[in-house]
Amino acid sequence: MLITNCAFAQTEDTTLSSANLKKLSLEDLMNVEVTSVSKRPEKLNEVASAVQVITGNDIRNAGIKTLPEALKLAANLQVAQVNSSQWAISARGFDNVLANKLLVLIDGRTVYSPMYGGVFWDVQNVMLEDVDRIEVISGPGGTLLGANAVNGVINIITKSSAKTQGLYADVAYGNGMPGQVNIRSGGKIAEGLTYRVYGMGYRLASTVDSVGKDSVAGRKANDQWAMAQGGFRTDYAAKQDQISVIGNMYYGKPNPDGNAVPITTSGENVVARWNHTIGNKGDFQLQTYYDHTWRDFGNKFTEDAKTYDVEWQNRFRLGRRQTVTYGGDLRGIHHEVANLPGFGFTPSNKMLYLYSGFLQYEAMLIKDRLRFTLGAKLEHNSYTGLQYQPNARLTYTPTKRQTIWGAVSRAVRNPSRIDRDFALSLSPTLPLEMGADSFKSETVIAYELGWRFQASKKVSASVSTFYNSYDNIRSAEPGKGPLGYPYPITYGNGVKGETYGVEVSANAQVTSWWNLRGGYTFLRKNLWDKEGSRDLNHATAESDDPMHQFLIQSNIQLPYHFQFGTVVRYVGELPKPVVKAYTGLDLKLGWNYKNLELSVVGQNLLYGQHREFQASTPIREIQRSVYGRIACRF
Repeated sequence: MLITNCAFAQTEDTTLSSANLKKLSLEDLMNVEVTSVSKRPEKLNEVASAVQVITGNDIRNAGIKTLPEALKLAANLQVAQVNSSQWAISARGFDNVLANKLLVLIDGRTVYSPMYGGVFWDVQNVMLEDVDRIEVISGPGGTLLGANAVNGVINIITKSSAKTQGLYADVAYGNGMPGQVNIRSGGKIAEGLTYRVYGMGYRLASTVDSVGKDSVAGRKANDQWAMAQGGFRTDYAAKQDQISVIGNMYYGKPNPDGNAVPITTSGENVVARWNHTIGNKGDFQLQTYYDHTWRDFGNKFTEDAKTYDVEWQNRFRLGRRQTVTYGGDLRGIHHEVANLPGFGFTPSNKMLYLYSGFLQYEAMLIKDRLRFTLGAKLEHNSYTGLQYQPNARLTYTPTKRQTIWGAVSRAVRNPSRIDRDFALSLSPTLPLEMGADSFKSETVIAYELGWRFQASKKVSASVSTFYNSYDNIRSAEPGKGPLGYPYPITYGNGVKGETYGVEVSANAQVTSWWNLRGGYTFLRKNLWDKEGSRDLNHATAESDDPMHQFLIQSNIQLPYHFQFGTVVRYVGELPKPVVKAYTGLDLKLGWNYKNLELSVVGQNLLYGQHREFQASTPIREIQRSVYGRIACRF
């Protein structure tokens, strides 16, 4: 472990410490407010959706290093590490490095790439100490949040700067992490006006090659990942107004393929948001953001994307039992690539537009018992024009300790540039692979039923079931090339399918000093070729998902300021390509005294190395790692 000298000042620690958390009853935890489902604060135990919450305290108790790693604490997500910097993350199936059916928000900013419709996880980063909560919805969220919220939504919400006052710093070192440093300073400018600034950086060690024809077992893969980021946040809070401005800049060098020249990434973004409350009649929100990302893939192929977004919503009451929420969004994305000979996008420079409007009506049919929600979003994109995404939800609360809910929703995944504008060729007269102007939006109709209840003062649980029906899923359709070769291969909508399953989550306050949380997910997926389709992948290219998944996180407060955290995670076998089932074990032993925290964390302790996902060859495996951390609050 590292040793350092800390000079302490007597400042208030406003974070939700482990000592404070154990004083909360489970009833208090069930009343935690979430905003992702209805775009307004509502109690977790009243939400008509399959939503799980990862708190900042859950992240600290587990000794998490990076944001993608933190998502492993959500039992309703499929999360697999591919190499040092790449992850396959999805909900309710369709998991892949290029997964494109999950919407991810960071402080209200959408972070998917217009190139393929998914998320580059190697540039999604926040200072984990400043995370308030991560809300994870499994199931469609397109009515309010728009396209790509097909199978779920991840909403990462950081704390207000008013809750991060003073100076915080930590440093960590271990065999899997050659170094990590975080530093943040917060203060008060005037009454109601606060700020924080931060800087952070880390370097993660390489994974190793697995046993295989093209691999050398145990050989370092040279896929280490370095990242640096800094930013600020300011918040103004008055009686009826809250204004926030959040900005970040980053620079990174991931190297997933272990090449001599790594990928280079950089970017900056800023979000401005104004919330205004109109007495007890309603409220509105106005938000705008700018996001610039740049990526050099190490072979002179580059991507430059600039996103401009303005969003507005208004909510007002109709009498005592009815509420109407409506709003609109306008987004422009300037996407430019530097093509390679025979590989690229046409045109190389394109402006994409997305504009939408939504309306949602809520009515309390029986006071404090039965609530009905009906909504729809109309969204226009540059490729397929107007799309509609309706949903209907019914919530029944027979007692204060239980909620039964059901929902029917339709969501879409709009075409990305790779679906329409991509081309791979050996020569201008011999195209091999290409997007198609006829590619349509992928669709899902989802049916959900759930039950959330508090069994006692010490145990709460949630059960969600679902059936999803998919159409127009992407396929690879062969052409008729020279000598009978199946070229050019074009992208089509030749796959249909269904998924169904059960998601269970629970939280137990075993004693005043021992808390357990966790969950289980069962998933079945069936995909098939539509009539007339000749999909070369036979409906297998979209994902590789486990049927069974289990998580349990334990946090124990020990005497003499010690804390012991455990995370056990079981992931069933992936079917194609086959990846064996594995059980992960992470342990954290921490010691907290006043403003100082010392901890030792062990990750993946049951195996010297193990595989979580196979995206390409050579196949990478994740090693056992141990690291120490020192954190100080001034």
